[in-house]
Amino acid sequence: MPDKFTSYEERAKRHPNPAAKALLETIVRKKSNLCVSVDVTGKADFLNIIDIVGPYVCLIKTHVDIIEDFDASIIDRLQELSKQHDFLIFEDRKFADIGNTVALQYSSGVHKIASWSHITNAHPVPGPSIITGLSSVGKPLGRGLLLLAEMSTKGSLATGSYTEEAVKMARAHRDFVIGFIAQRSMNGVGKDTADTTDDDFLVLTPGVGLDSKGDAMGQQYRTPEEVLRDGCDVIIVGRGIYGKGPSVDIQSVREQAERYRSAGWSAYEKLL
Repeated sequence: MPDKFTSYEERAKRHPNPAAKALLETIVRKKSNLCVSVDVTGKADFLNIIDIVGPYVCLIKTHVDIIEDFDASIIDRLQELSKQHDFLIFEDRKFADIGNTVALQYSSGVHKIASWSHITNAHPVPGPSIITGLSSVGKPLGRGLLLLAEMSTKGSLATGSYTEEAVKMARAHRDFVIGFIAQRSMNGVGKDTADTTDDDFLVLTPGVGLDSKGDAMGQQYRTPEEVLRDGCDVIIVGRGIYGKGPSVDIQSVREQAERYRSAGWSAYEKLL
C-alpha cells in the first residue's frame, strides 16, 4: 500500500488520474509540495500574489467567488501564470448539493470552473451523487476531485464515521476522486482487513503555519514537518505567506513563499 514513505516520483509513475499525475510530477519537478491559498478580494492583488509565489508552488488554491471585481480576464491571466510558472490550479469551491446542481455549478454560470481548474473539491454530505454529478463534467476534461474528509477548524464535525464514509465514497470512484482535504493520511481508513485494494489518495492539508498556532476564527495551525509526518502530501498556506494587510510587500511574499517551500520539501526529504 502506498504510504508516506513512497516518493512522489514513484506515485506519479503509476497514478491513473491525469490531474493527480500532473500534480505529483509538478511537485517532483519543482521540489515543492507547497500550495498557496490566495484568499483576497481584489483582482490586482489576486494576480499579483500568484505571480510572485508562482515559482515556489506546485499548486495555487483559489476562491474566485470572493473577488469583488471578477471578470473573465482574471481566468485568462490565471491560466497564463499557470503555464509560465508551472503550477496547477485548485478552485476551492466545496460543492455540497445534489448531482444535477453541482454539475451545473461546475460547468456553467459566471465562473465555468471545470474549464480552467485542474482540481476542485466537494463535501461528501450529499452522498455519492455529488461525485457522479461532478464526474460527468470533470472526468472527460481530465480533472480531479478532492473530498473534504477532515477540516482544520476547531470543533469540526468531519470526524469519525463521517470521515470513514468519505473514504469509502472515494474508493468507489477512484477514476475521479484523487484524494482529500484532511489532516492525516486517509490510506487504509475504515478499510476491512480483507480488502487488499491499494489506496493512493493525495492529502492536501490546510492549517499549516511556521509562526502561529491559530487565529481568532477557530483556525488551528501545524508545522509542515508535523503534517507530512502524519501522511499529508501538500501543505496549504495562505496568510502566513502574504499577510493580512491591505498592501502586498513583494519582497516579503517572495521570501515567505521560499521559506515555506523549503520547509515543506525538507520535511518530505526527512521521510524518505
